Amino acid sequence: MSSPIRFGIWALVHGSRAALQDPDEPFDASWARNRALVLEAERLGYDSVLVAQHTMNPYDENLDELEAWTASAALAALTQRIEIIAAIKPYLYHPVVLAKMAQQIEHISGGRFALNLVNAWNRPELERAGIGFAEHDARYEYGREWITVVDALLRGERTHFHGRHFHVDDYVLRPADPFRARPSVYVGGESEPARALVADHGDVWFINGQPLDDVAALIADVAARPRPAGAPPLRFGLSAFVIAAETDEAAQQHLEHLFALAAKDAPQREKQKANIDPKAVMFHTYARTPRVGSNGGTAAGLVGSYDTVARRIAGFHRAGVELFMLQFQPFEASMRLFAEEVLPRAKALVERDTREADEAREKPEQAIIG
Repeated sequence: MSSPIRFGIWALVHGSRAALQDPDEPFDASWARNRALVLEAERLGYDSVLVAQHTMNPYDENLDELEAWTASAALAALTQRIEIIAAIKPYLYHPVVLAKMAQQIEHISGGRFALNLVNAWNRPELERAGIGFAEHDARYEYGREWITVVDALLRGERTHFHGRHFHVDDYVLRPADPFRARPSVYVGGESEPARALVADHGDVWFINGQPLDDVAALIADVAARPRPAGAPPLRFGLSAFVIAAETDEAAQQHLEHLFALAAKDAPQREKQKANIDPKAVMFHTYARTPRVGSNGGTAAGLVGSYDTVARRIAGFHRAGVELFMLQFQPFEASMRLFAEEVLPRAKALVERDTREADEAREKPEQAIIG
């Protein structure tokens, strides 16, 4: 049986996702905007919000940047239904401190919290703070120890851990989670260490936007890997920038408009490139397909008429994607349009796929009985 389909949005922690100099979406990464955005997303029926973590704006250090964990705690108190996913870079928080924060937000939200483990790619955030920016695989080794400690503490276990980076003696957090075993853990990254990490510790693998065949191959690889005893099957999420309009032609025109606007950000993008870890796989992936938007953006191909975008979403769902974490520009207006026009179409297609799959499974059984 396929997983239910879910839709989420990226919080605008550093403003616009496709182009910073858009007259239809002036730069705004404020708490006020993000609060209103998430509350409206919940009213519109979106299932999740992802709050990315940066201490400084990755495009331009002089631009505003929303803080992820304090914002997530506030959103937990303000919302009723939507899942709140806060990204975390392990070098910024000791695992004991972060586990306590995560458990508190889990309580505030009533069991709707998740953390998204990412192992950092933006050098200045760590180097200028004096933390240091380790080599790619070393960051994943650190992240593996970090999530091992966090996982145990979130489960309410009395934790003893002695590794290369952390030494935790007889530590237990109270109150424990009254809603489930622990908050959900999303893991990002597509390198080999990232894939191994999500198979061992993740609940959901968060994949950057890219074409369907590439996503299907990634899912097949990680889904085939062994999981810890008793762990449920791994689920999959996809980041994508959506441009949906009445016709394919209108959507393509808007894409070209955003490409032209994004070209104005060339100076900021060049600075960003200089700060990127060259071993970060997602940036090599981006280079294969022209795109706008972050984390793969329009490379996933969700550009077209309402029916076109819905069909492509259904195709990704058939490949195993459960959660679509979406970006738009202009964000609020496009988010509303997607909820009105595309979301019901996509859900109808997924429901049809589910019925057909159920019928196909029943037919052999009926033949045997007959």
